[in-house]
This record gives sequence, C-alpha cells and structure tokens, in this order.
Amino acid sequence: MHNQAQDISYIINHLGEDHASYFNAIAPPIMQTSNFAFETVAEMRKAFEDEMGGYLYSRGLNPTVDILRKKLAALDGAEDALVFNNGAAATFAGVVANVKAGDHVLSVTHPYTWTAHLFDTILSRFGVSVTYADGSDAASFLSHVQANTALIYLESPNSWWLDIQDLRAIAEVSKPRGITTLIDNSYCTPLYQKPIELGIDIAMQTATKYIGGHSDTLGGVLTGSAAMMRKIFNSEYLCAGNGIQPFNAWLLLRGLRTLPARIDRITASTQKVLAFLKTVDEIESIIFPLDPSYTQYGLAQQQMKNACGLLSFYIKAQEIEKIEHFCNSLQHFRMAVSWGGHESLVIPKCAGIPQNQFDATNPTHRLVRLYVGLEDSEFLIKDLSQAFKAASLL
Repeated sequence: MHNQAQDISYIINHLGEDHASYFNAIAPPIMQTSNFAFETVAEMRKAFEDEMGGYLYSRGLNPTVDILRKKLAALDGAEDALVFNNGAAATFAGVVANVKAGDHVLSVTHPYTWTAHLFDTILSRFGVSVTYADGSDAASFLSHVQANTALIYLESPNSWWLDIQDLRAIAEVSKPRGITTLIDNSYCTPLYQKPIELGIDIAMQTATKYIGGHSDTLGGVLTGSAAMMRKIFNSEYLCAGNGIQPFNAWLLLRGLRTLPARIDRITASTQKVLAFLKTVDEIESIIFPLDPSYTQYGLAQQQMKNACGLLSFYIKAQEIEKIEHFCNSLQHFRMAVSWGGHESLVIPKCAGIPQNQFDATNPTHRLVRLYVGLEDSEFLIKDLSQAFKAASLL
C-alpha cells in the first residue's frame, strides 16, 4: 500500500469515504439525522458507555462529520480531530478542557478578539489567570511561564500583525513541564504549516476560511492526539453541544476538494499584489511573513511551507479621512471581516475606533489588512491603484 497518510490527494479525495455503502455516489451523502437506532439493548448500552466509539446522537458523532474529521486529522498529521460550529467554539473547547481554577495561561499578545474575551472575561470568573507576552522571542516569551501554567496559547501567524512564534522551541520547553500548547493555525492551513509535527499539542483552524473557501458556512477544527480529542469530546464538546451540523460538514467537504488549487492560486496572486504595493508611495511599510523585509523572515521560512492571501500595511496618513477614502474607493475588494473565501477583502483597523480618537502617530490606527481572493491579480491591482490615486487627491 502506498503512503496514504502523506498523500494530500488521497486524503482529500478518498480517505474516510466508503462509496459502496452509499450507492457508489461520488459525493458522500448528508446524514441529516439527529438520532440513531439500535437492534438490541446490548448495542445501546455499548453506545452509552462509549459515545465516541459509534453513533448515538448527532450532537456527538455523525457519519458525514466523521468523513471530514478523518481528512482534517490526516492533513495535520494528527491522530484525531473534532469539528465545531465555528473557530471560536473550537478554541473555547480546547482551552477550557485544559485549565482549572487556580491555573495560569500564557498567551501571545493581541489574540483573536473572542479568544481575548475568553481569557479576560470568562476564565477570570473561575480563577484562571492569563499573562500576555510578545511571542517573537521564544526565550523571552517562555520566561513568563509560572509554576501553575497549564496552557500556552499561540497564533502563528496572527491575523493582523502576522506575528509568528518559534513553535518547535516553545513545544520543546512546554512538553517536559506538562504544559498544553494550542495554536490558531488558520493563516497557513495544514497545507502550509504543520504545528503537530513541530510538537504543538492542539492545532486549531477556522474552517470557515480556507477549508470552506466559499464564504457560505462556518466551521472550526481541533486536531491532536486521540487521547486529547477524546478528553475534549467527552466533556466540552458533548456538554456545550457546539459540534458542526451535517450539512455544514458536507459544505466543508466540498470546499476541501479544491483547497490545494485555491490556496496555490491565492498565494501566486498575493505575490503579484505584494510587488505592486511595494511601489505605492502612500504605503509606509508592508507586513507579509515570507517577504524578505519581514522581521522574522528566517523563522517563517523554516516552519511555513508558504503563505496565503493575508497581508497588512501601514498607510501614510495624517487624517483618518484618507484611510477611509482609500477603503471606500475600492470597487472589487469588499469591506468585511474574515478571509479565505473566493472574494478579496479589505478591513482598516480604524474601523474599530471612533473617528475623533484617531491618532496618526499610532501606527495601529493606520493599519489596513488585505485579503487576496481568487480574482485575477491584474483585476485587483487596477482596483488598488485607482483607490490609492483617489486617496492621494485628498
């Protein structure tokens, strides 16, 4: 048998699928059922004793979801996976399953909004403390580990400043101490970065983005050891009831079929857009992990196979109106949150602050994030060019 576990084409198109059991249909069916029946009391008893060992109720396992689980685990090089309704739900379950009252969490600075809410508002109510630290230097970051540190939370790259962390170095220190490591790997997907292979315990990705790819469904994924996934399944997953529904899982399966082709095209287009942005006088600096100007370019090359479509840049602007006019003038970059779909997007950081609080000396207020989608690169560059010209006339 060929090495199926390492064959991306096999994983995406064949792994976990049993066509003979559903009339040789090419596309697996949507098992749109809430419940599963048993022939004997003994069979039902077995399901009660081990709900992860079979099908009892679709709040737990479901055949359509299971196909997706197997593929996502294999792509990450993990033993198992759980799929949630969205990325925030996945992160919530992965964190809460591994902390208790009195524990300490070490997190990178500026985590995703709802992850920060989990740390600052929810966990704090139950006696879990959190320290935020710059993760760019592993030794400095790990110096914040305490005797009661139970979990380290990473985002590499994160979704605004595209900060990265040395995953292998952090894992090598955390594992001997029994500290669980969890990373948000949404930026790279398992095709461009494999945190599990670098020693991270739990990899999360928002399947809403590149896995789905069409901006028509939400989803979140956790991958890791079979023991870790069972631990989360038997408690947070079943209790919160935030597992993905069969139809949404089917949409993610559909998106997964074209994942390599989509992100390869997006990555190629992003390089062309990046080259254009470097010629724009209105831009102060650009942030992109695999550009030589990036501060951690060497580390990015070591642990990332490639980068996808997300980049940020600082606009030279003394007034907020210039930034707003640039964004408002874009005709083909839609203004929206998230990324990973077919459509190109823009979001300015200043959209999150009142206009009268804009401070041109604060670089964050002048930060703009672009996502390059599946449109032709020249089509997008023309749009950016006309928007910059419009903004320069102010």
